[in-house]
Amino acid sequence: MDFVESVKTCYSKYATFSGVASRSEFWWFFLAAIVINSVVTNILGPSSLTQVILFLATGIPSIAVGVRRLRDAGFSPWWMLLALTGIGILVLLFMWAKKK
Repeated sequence: MDFVESVKTCYSKYATFSGVASRSEFWWFFLAAIVINSVVTNILGPSSLTQVILFLATGIPSIAVGVRRLRDAGFSPWWMLLALTGIGILVLLFMWAKKK
């Protein structure tokens, strides 16, 4: 799956938490979300309204694709709650990178 196809797939499954996501779909969307957040924040500034719009535009699909990727890697989607802790992000990165 290439970059454009991955981004289109993630936005077409905007808040779909069921199913699975391939590694390429997850990582390409992860890169796109970082680029979108960086560009928009640099253009509009880090205001509260900007952050809410960015969360709706990239945050919800990022959580959804993260849950689907965990399921594809053989883990429970409940592991996504580790993102609420600081150290949990490192554990999730390992889980997301796991081959199935």
